[in-house]
Amino acid sequence: MLLGLTPSRRLLSHRHCLLQCRSIKSENTARSTTLDSVLSAFRSICGEDGVSLGEAVRQQHGKDESVHRCCPPDVVVFPRCVEEVSALAKVCNNHRLPIIPFGTGTGLEGGVSAVTGGVCFSLRNMDQVLDVHQEDFDVTVEPGVTRKALNAYLRDTGLWFPVDPGADASLCGMAATSASGTNAVRYGTMRENVLNLEVVLADGNIIHTAGKGRRPRKTSAGYNLTNLFVGSEGTLGIITKTTLRLYGIPEAVVSAVCSFPSVQAAVDSTVQILQAGVPIARIEFLDDVMIDACNRFSSLSYPVTPTLFLEFHGSERSLEEQVQTAEDITQSNGGSDFQWARDAETRNRLWKARHDAWYAALALRPGCKAYSTDVCVPLSRLPQIIVETKEDLIKNRLTGPIAGHVGDGNFHCLMVVDPNDPEEQRGVHLFTERLARRALAMDGTCTGEHGVGLGKRALLCEEMGPMAVGVMQRLKDTLDPKNLMNPGKVLQESHHDRLDQRLMSQ
Repeated sequence: MLLGLTPSRRLLSHRHCLLQCRSIKSENTARSTTLDSVLSAFRSICGEDGVSLGEAVRQQHGKDESVHRCCPPDVVVFPRCVEEVSALAKVCNNHRLPIIPFGTGTGLEGGVSAVTGGVCFSLRNMDQVLDVHQEDFDVTVEPGVTRKALNAYLRDTGLWFPVDPGADASLCGMAATSASGTNAVRYGTMRENVLNLEVVLADGNIIHTAGKGRRPRKTSAGYNLTNLFVGSEGTLGIITKTTLRLYGIPEAVVSAVCSFPSVQAAVDSTVQILQAGVPIARIEFLDDVMIDACNRFSSLSYPVTPTLFLEFHGSERSLEEQVQTAEDITQSNGGSDFQWARDAETRNRLWKARHDAWYAALALRPGCKAYSTDVCVPLSRLPQIIVETKEDLIKNRLTGPIAGHVGDGNFHCLMVVDPNDPEEQRGVHLFTERLARRALAMDGTCTGEHGVGLGKRALLCEEMGPMAVGVMQRLKDTLDPKNLMNPGKVLQESHHDRLDQRLMSQ
């Protein structure tokens, strides 16, 4: 490049190159010094074993169960208590390092992807059940405690925690995504079952959303900070404790399976059962493609037609009335006689098959990947949207078995797609956009329980409107002014955020 330049211009160019080299060397030295300083601070807080730069560990913490690509963090830390989480957050805040909370990695919307690098806070070492108040029906747990672990701990108390998203997710992670699942029709979602949260903010300060140690069944005191953080997906703070409602284990439980001649008949039965006031515990819909996949994967033999899985909780006497009403309704819609699952082993096998629907769908096309849609609509619109969605799948020749928590208007298409076929991927993307907008047109939501994460940020804007999203952004800016908490999730980044992130990476 220097050939053809005059001697003076050549000298100036050499000098410019030398200055650039010195500048780059200086920046790299400064960055290396900062990195060494940060890692030293991390190790002084949570020990040598509490900090990992290993490639495999970073890859493990850069991806969940979704189709979104792995975005590993720069470093993973493993705090053992809230004081360590707070101290680590203060270091990150001082050095403008993004913070990504990590529970069990079972999310479905890319919520743990470190899209701008940064520090992953893996909370698995904080795994204590701290307080069980049997007479008050509540418990406080740390973020490493999973749903199954809590119920195993509670086994001898006569209590249980019913919110069941299928995966053995961490309870604080379930709060962060406002998870629900098969029991929500009777017991509600995480939003209805969280009484209090301990949260570490971006600057390291610790707050208790309902007041430290408080656990009333209801309150009218101040703004509802608890529900601000439930569903915030790690973008406002790190949940380090949650106080949850518990329930008495029902005296009697019985499950049943009912087959129908059509999708319309099955979904009509669901709506009518709820309209009749039956306090059903679970009512799950599987279309013909999904029940066929479950039969193959879980070695079942149910008819390959639209199907409802139902479960009833209560006393022996109340179950008789519930079952009779439900059976009358299903038969009036052309449903089969109930196939019963009365003992615990048979019931567990039935519901394990339902929870394994994701893997059953994947087994339809080995080597492919799955993406789960997650729309939710008012109950009266449920028959229409499922019928229209089924027609859309057939018309466009897409593999998307349908399963859903239809008791609360929420259903999933488990889209099975070839990752090496761009045309098919485009077709699935267009289908999911049509489905979400179909739900919005019916006064529903683009996500009933999985969260917004990376993939539904534009749809959130359509659903909530610019004014409401603007309020969310201002809340985010107030609690996290440097945009360090799980950046790139839920809210679409503004030009200012992108510029700020570029400056942070320099």
